Amino acid sequence: MSLMSILPVTPERFEDVVELFGTRGDPSWCWCQYFVTSGSSYERSATHNKRRLRDQVQSATRPVGLIAYAAEPGSGRPAGPSGAGSTTPVGWVRVGPRPSFVRVTGNRALRAVAEAQNDDLGDESVWAVTCFVVKVGWRRRGIAAGLLGAAVELARESGASAVVGHPVDVAARSTRVGGSELYHGAASTFAAAGFEVVGSTGATRPVMRLDLTH
Repeated sequence: MSLMSILPVTPERFEDVVELFGTRGDPSWCWCQYFVTSGSSYERSATHNKRRLRDQVQSATRPVGLIAYAAEPGSGRPAGPSGAGSTTPVGWVRVGPRPSFVRVTGNRALRAVAEAQNDDLGDESVWAVTCFVVKVGWRRRGIAAGLLGAAVELARESGASAVVGHPVDVAARSTRVGGSELYHGAASTFAAAGFEVVGSTGATRPVMRLDLTH
């Protein structure tokens, strides 16, 4: 697999998100709305959540996520974002200022970790990576790592002081971890990108941070 590009989601690229999320599995009904809502404001309605994400993409002053495209020779698809070859959307990551993810800042366990670090949860310069989607059949090919790297660069270019994540420590799990469980990302992917553990909310759920001010 040759990864062609990772690009910000835009209104023009929203149909690529639709293709990637598909009609089965968590992305097809959540539409990356869980962490931007709280309590009863979260609905398990595919139609509602899809509309919310579309509205967020259309009204955003900055990208709310990134899409990974991979070359797929002989697929017959039109030329991709770079204008050369055919592509298919294979991955997604949601990233943005942490205060925009109200379920993150409202989580008691995550708040306790932040307080222990004297980390102001209202600081708009701290960004969070919350959700990954990698297309079935394209996993274990470095797509999540590429998306995380691109998310960090987007945060850096936007003036962020740090990026945080709450991934799954696969190595610490006593049972096999299915691909659908890794929507938070894998701790090993974050570690390889330079993130450090600053706390945890459980034996297999580290809180990881990458400072961008050094």
